[in-house]
Amino acid sequence: MDPNPTNFPILSYVMSRLPSLTPKTAADSNNNLDDLEQPPPLSDAAAASSVGPLGPQLLGQMPNLDDANLLASMGGAISDVAQARSVLNLIGDRPTHEEVDAARADLADLEARLSRQLEEIVLEPRPADVDIHTWRARQAERELKCREEAEKERRVVKSVIQLDEMHDAYERLLADAEKRLVRIYGGAGDAADDTGVAAAGDELNEEVAEILQEAYGKGMERVDLSGRRLRLLPEAFGRISGLVVLDASANQLSTIPDSIAGLQNLEELNLSSNLLTLLPDSIGLLQKLKFLNISGNKLSALPDPICQCRSLVELDVSFNSLTYLPTNIGYELPNLKKLMIQLNKIRSLPSSICELKSLRYLDAHFNELHGLPIAIGRLTNLEVLNLSSNFSDLKELPETFGDLTNLKELDLSNNQIHALPDTFGRLENLTKLNLDQNPIELPPMEIVNQGVEAVKTFMAKRWIDILLEEERKSNQEMQEQAQNGWLTRSTSWLKNVSGNVIGYLGTVGSPMAPKSPKDAYLDQQL
Repeated sequence: MDPNPTNFPILSYVMSRLPSLTPKTAADSNNNLDDLEQPPPLSDAAAASSVGPLGPQLLGQMPNLDDANLLASMGGAISDVAQARSVLNLIGDRPTHEEVDAARADLADLEARLSRQLEEIVLEPRPADVDIHTWRARQAERELKCREEAEKERRVVKSVIQLDEMHDAYERLLADAEKRLVRIYGGAGDAADDTGVAAAGDELNEEVAEILQEAYGKGMERVDLSGRRLRLLPEAFGRISGLVVLDASANQLSTIPDSIAGLQNLEELNLSSNLLTLLPDSIGLLQKLKFLNISGNKLSALPDPICQCRSLVELDVSFNSLTYLPTNIGYELPNLKKLMIQLNKIRSLPSSICELKSLRYLDAHFNELHGLPIAIGRLTNLEVLNLSSNFSDLKELPETFGDLTNLKELDLSNNQIHALPDTFGRLENLTKLNLDQNPIELPPMEIVNQGVEAVKTFMAKRWIDILLEEERKSNQEMQEQAQNGWLTRSTSWLKNVSGNVIGYLGTVGSPMAPKSPKDAYLDQQL
């Protein structure tokens, strides 16, 4: 729940310096360390490292940030962040995007069902023996009962949606707090720096205008704006209908204009290494787009319309703050061959990702994956898979993993995997395997140390042994069933035979047996 130092460096630094804004232990409370006016002193090294690798750079840009009075003032300005974080720590982690989508669908179904029930109550004919007032009272009572039951279900479903909305609001709160801290820190030196940047930006805008005019006049197919410290992309770019390649990487873009939808012939778009926090929905209108690189930004989510870019062959969304992928991404990108989602905060992959039948390369390392979809084996064309550094979150692989028969390279390092799935030996084309930094027990480490071929052989033999054992058990069960069936039939036959014999002996040998009709006839004749 703590703010990410990469996205909110000043906020993260201030909260780490003021104990009242960080979770307190019992020892902290006994030491009375919650006085905003007296932040604990830090050494230069500790201060620089308080926000990780960005610490030295931050203090270099803002040398007065360590001032006690300034810190106290900043702490008072962001107390709402600490309160919101405490609440979220109590109510739990953010639900996955699929869970939220499912909750919204359940809510819609619930409303539709309630509407049908109420309609049935209203339209139900009144029995002839019930007067109108009694009937209306019954209808009102039934309607109330339906609404109460629906409300109980609605509260459960809505709790998931509300939890997601609270986390979303918390993210916005962090962004607002960061801006407040920047304004508090503001000074003459910073103002001068801002002026210089603005001036440089004006010069760059003139240069961009010239490039734009040239591209529009000559019908250029390729435009390179990379590394120009651009803060905005002119709306007029959307009118260069013949543009095929646009590179605007390594700038300071925070937004992309909706007019980008006008680039109907665009096939390659590079927006990497900018400050983008969102993409316009209009990006879904780029029907010819094949290569999209938006890595190294501040995206927390991808717009659902991005799935409408059905020509996409390669999508790079790495090094962002994504916690999920669009629910339908696998259903609507039939041509996607390469997907790079590494260095994000993704906790689960949508089940639709198993429908990316053209996918050959998937890099999901450095995320928070808790597992893979059960149907992952349907990615039969996948050749390279990197699941490394999901650390304590990734503990097992599904049994369908063995269906990835074209897999050639697999990296599972830095996870918590104890055993490979029994079907692992079916990965016949696997030539590279990394299992480092895992508590592997199956196969044994002496097998793992011998390399990928030894692992494949061990797991294949184990799989064959499992199949043979299952076959043996199946045959044994069939034999037992057959024997039990024979005994049942034999017992039934014996009962029938014994019954017939006893009946026959009773009619012939017993003096008490009734006479047959023939005996009676003979007696009559005599």
